[in-house]
Amino acid sequence: TRPGQSTVCEKIMELLGQNEVDRRQRKVLILSQDSFYKVLTAEQQAKALKGQYNFDHPDAFDNDLMHTTLKNIVEGKTVEVPTYDFVTHSRLGETTVVYPADVVLFEGILVFYNQDIRDMFHLRLFVDTDSDVRLSRRVLRDMKRGRDLEQILTQYTTFVKPAFEEFCLPTKKYADVIIPRGVDNMVAINLIVQHIQDILNGDICKWQRGAVNGHGRTYKRPFPEQTESSGVLTAGKRSHLESSSRPH
Repeated sequence: TRPGQSTVCEKIMELLGQNEVDRRQRKVLILSQDSFYKVLTAEQQAKALKGQYNFDHPDAFDNDLMHTTLKNIVEGKTVEVPTYDFVTHSRLGETTVVYPADVVLFEGILVFYNQDIRDMFHLRLFVDTDSDVRLSRRVLRDMKRGRDLEQILTQYTTFVKPAFEEFCLPTKKYADVIIPRGVDNMVAINLIVQHIQDILNGDICKWQRGAVNGHGRTYKRPFPEQTESSGVLTAGKRSHLESSSRPH
């Protein structure tokens, strides 16, 4: 029931057979921007429990921690990723240990919004899902989290939809690849899967990204390596794919 790019990344992992691999040995892994929600104040948490806090605004994320974590991943380090509880809207005490992988899929609604983070990726995917599909998936997901339907719809019209149009949709211009219809577009997903397999097999020996967004930044790096929900980060033995598109 998770919308957009989350479902696409999960399908990619499934097709690559990585879900059956011990997490210490995985060559491909998924990281979610949702893990990096800020720790809320008591007042903010009270609003969140009433559906009155905007989780789709760029300021809702701990971008410094996100950037540091991704930088360490690019450098091939083992990292600890925060664990976020979407029922209580709080960051838990325990963390998730993420081991080095060749390809990291980094997914989230605003992964292209912050330039410092956006520029870390080599390949950027935008999962373009129909608005009715996004809403229906959100309703099903949040009802499973025990939320009231009226609250879900109010939050969607008040925060989610406006934030998608103001912050997420404009970042579509940064995408290298746009995937219409999300997980239903198996042609596009199979192409991405084959691309990742080529990287893992060493069939792609070099990536180069030139003149990114007019900044003239070029990335070159030997493979195999990769990361992101549909983008790629540079560094020794990895690369990152990132994707953006769904309202939270």
